[in-house]
Amino acid sequence: MVKESRVDVLIIGAGPSGLMCANALAGAGVNVKIIDNRPTGVTAGHADGIQPRTIEVLQSYGLAEPLLRDGGQMYLCAFYNPDSKGGIERTARTPDVTAPTARYPFKITIGQSRIEALFMDSMKSRGVTVDRPIVPSSLEISEDPEELLDPSSYPVKVVLDYIPPSDRAPEQEIVRAKFVVGADGAHSWVRKTLGISMDGEQTKYIWGVIDFTPDTDFPDIRNRSAIHSKNGSCMVIPREGDKVRFYLQMSEQDVMDPKTGKLDSRKVTPEKLLEVAGKTLYPYKVDRKEVEWSSIYIIGQRVASRFSANERVFIAGDACHTHSPKAGQGMNASMNDTHNLAWKLAQVIRGRADISLLKTYELERKKYAEDLIEFDRQWSGLFSGNAKTSDSKEGVSHEQFLRVFKSFGGFSSGISVHYVPSAIVDSTHQACAPSIIIGQRMLPQVFVRAADARPVDIQDMILSDTRFKLLLFVGLLTSEQLTKVGGLAEELQTPTSFLQRYGYPAQGKAQSMFDIIPIAAGNKDDVNFLDLPPIFRTHWSKVLMDDIDVTGRLGGGAYNRFGINEKEITMVVVRPDGYVGMIAPSTALESMDKYFGSFLIPLQEP
Repeated sequence: MVKESRVDVLIIGAGPSGLMCANALAGAGVNVKIIDNRPTGVTAGHADGIQPRTIEVLQSYGLAEPLLRDGGQMYLCAFYNPDSKGGIERTARTPDVTAPTARYPFKITIGQSRIEALFMDSMKSRGVTVDRPIVPSSLEISEDPEELLDPSSYPVKVVLDYIPPSDRAPEQEIVRAKFVVGADGAHSWVRKTLGISMDGEQTKYIWGVIDFTPDTDFPDIRNRSAIHSKNGSCMVIPREGDKVRFYLQMSEQDVMDPKTGKLDSRKVTPEKLLEVAGKTLYPYKVDRKEVEWSSIYIIGQRVASRFSANERVFIAGDACHTHSPKAGQGMNASMNDTHNLAWKLAQVIRGRADISLLKTYELERKKYAEDLIEFDRQWSGLFSGNAKTSDSKEGVSHEQFLRVFKSFGGFSSGISVHYVPSAIVDSTHQACAPSIIIGQRMLPQVFVRAADARPVDIQDMILSDTRFKLLLFVGLLTSEQLTKVGGLAEELQTPTSFLQRYGYPAQGKAQSMFDIIPIAAGNKDDVNFLDLPPIFRTHWSKVLMDDIDVTGRLGGGAYNRFGINEKEITMVVVRPDGYVGMIAPSTALESMDKYFGSFLIPLQEP
């Protein structure tokens, strides 16, 4: 008899994107099942770089510390170009992260297996494990409009085939799910089953990649290095411990079968890759102590034509966008896809948000993916192009390459990702805080807790726990200002205010809908946090001061930095994924009511 089960969310694929989704949903108390067709997870190779914004995201889930401790950290990028003697010479060093607001001014390099293990350990503590090896064999979505619009229904049917040991008969399971997430890679079965096309092209650029422990006299082996030589290009990525990764431009004669004209991966041995590396890095020598992994690929730059079917089945990660790995975007983009999606699924499944909220996933992440492909097209084209020399006047100059590297720093780091206006991004009152950009992530900023003077970064208080964070910049707490604050508290306690209409309390594993964090201007020595109305001080640790800490080194200047008036009250809504959804003055509460009313379901009609 075929086993049947029901789940809130079925995730197909247990790479970084699928694991990010499963961990976030499990933490939110959602009934989630995640499957993978591999008997085990990744053991070596694959993605290896974590961008500054992704570090912030992982920190919001409490997962960044092991990576910060154990991973390599890239602070500098060195640039090498052809010299007059047929070799290469260093032409510049520059910070690897060129995004001024990055909380972490470096990138972490560590194996994908370590990142997957972090997620799996976190999920296991919540009773969720990856079921493997399992492959889906069919997927059906109900055509009943009422069923599709009912978030409590199970309109998706997926048949799973368990891959048994040779001495056991095959087994099947029918899973009926409210939602399905296809995070099953570039050759996604889910995408193909839904008939979603991948739009774009495959380039002519062929690259080899090798992870190894080197024996070399190359002076920038522990910095990211972008190398243009007469013999091709190379990207050096320092890894954890003594390991490094080389991305190496390959010629067709190195990798093609002359009889078939097709890529022959058997020709690309570690020895061949190191031979190419030796030519590219000349006059520096490169030998190996130990090789961990190697591979080869042709760069493809494609984006899926759509990211969902009926807002019931979604695709994420490599299933909906592919690009070159040299800018370190693949795993980062993939994890941030499902970081964007998970909180929306959780609120819809709980019955707190309208199912239309899920439309914003494609709206936000497809635009990002298209921008990513455009960036990658320019970056990989320049990196794969010939270097400009006395013999090649049409090649890529160092100045041209460095200019593009710096101009895309905000995007490649993930720091300047900017979501377009929608139900959850309303820029009407942007002028209230000009430097907190609506649609971008909340800037890092150290404040001082009013109760105990402890310095805290605001990003550590806006955790990925599905709650909307309401940052109340209450200004300089004079008697006149406290009267305004008291008036706002009274308004927010009326039955028609958004805080009462949509303020779902914590239930079981589900967090409350809102987390209020007041931030006062002034001096930590003078402010009494108990002067604030009780509704604004839900816990003593939640009241912050814009002041310098006791060492005189941390915090202060936020009101000025953000362009916020100390004599007014400014409300900043930070979405559960850390992005700013709306800003409004306390005199525009109707704007806040309208904002939340556009996608949340009220507790009860007033």
